Amino acid sequence: MKITALNVYQVDLPLKEGRYSWSNGNYVEVFDSTVLEIITDEGLKGYAECCPLGSAYLPSFALGVRAGLAELSPHLIGQDPLNIGQINRTMDAALRGHPYAKAPVDIACWDLLGKATGQPLYTLLGGDAQQDVVLYRAISQEAPEIMAQKIEGYAAEGYTKFQLKVGGDANDDIDRIHATRAVLKKTDLLVADANTGWTRHEAARVVGAIAGMDVYVEQPCLTYEECVSIRRRTALPFVMDEVIDTPNTLVRGIAEDAMDVINLKISKVGGLSKARLMRDLCVAHGIPMTIEDTWGGDITTAAIAHLARSTPSEFTFSATDFNSYGTVDIAEGAPKRVNGRMTAADRPGLGVTPIFDALGAPVAQYS
Repeated sequence: MKITALNVYQVDLPLKEGRYSWSNGNYVEVFDSTVLEIITDEGLKGYAECCPLGSAYLPSFALGVRAGLAELSPHLIGQDPLNIGQINRTMDAALRGHPYAKAPVDIACWDLLGKATGQPLYTLLGGDAQQDVVLYRAISQEAPEIMAQKIEGYAAEGYTKFQLKVGGDANDDIDRIHATRAVLKKTDLLVADANTGWTRHEAARVVGAIAGMDVYVEQPCLTYEECVSIRRRTALPFVMDEVIDTPNTLVRGIAEDAMDVINLKISKVGGLSKARLMRDLCVAHGIPMTIEDTWGGDITTAAIAHLARSTPSEFTFSATDFNSYGTVDIAEGAPKRVNGRMTAADRPGLGVTPIFDALGAPVAQYS
């Protein structure tokens, strides 16, 4: 099998809530998502999606995905998409860094491998480890009482895990954590996710003020070293996210006891190949994961569901149904939330079919 063409689509994903806000005043109202179609000489087509969380979250941005695909495409034409290891070596030789731009190529090749072998991706990624996956709901940063009201609403939809967007003014964040924990059941989980937004002294104040509460602290500061400093000052369970972006940083974090949980974002690390490697390292070292991505629609949600379904439940801290946040459907057969859970399709590959009327004409074509 050979790659004969790559088609790139751009699609806007507006939010049902109108705006998604996180640390330091950052927000997005309409997400800019890129969908990749890889066409082969045997008629099979593979699909993937990459959607950065704006341009101020990670070293990634929507135009960068499409620029990266333009750079990589000449090196991919004629390659065997089922030789995924060689595909990744080819991309790494052609373009240093930019894992988020390589991620959709890797994921689309996994989709092709599943279709070529007649297997769902969760089988290829490790097997059927759990029937369905517990989801979390991200609560956009607002006034404490509004965030508490939203948690109550989403709890009524079946969610039991909530990721609270903090990382703003420390006093306000302390109030946000207290107000939201107060409306949750004892069995519900609350994660205070600062998304790198606190300085070290602010983070120290917050973890001191919430000591003894039933809450997880996620990525309080910008750097790994700052986060580890805060980790040493609190007994609260600790989640690392933005700074665990490669297998090497994961190995360092495990060796230095830097976290209890990680947030594993598929496009952040370069696709399903590296995400599977990091997942397996976490399982081997007893580190649970939130399995997700930076953002996306139906196709991203399908990739998350397959990686999560192939992960043992005791190591799946949570996952994300991004397609429930937006107003636009871009693929048929995508996972749907049922009582705060979702599962991956049993169909070959990702198990989804793009809705081309929603995607529109390709913004770039390479052959």
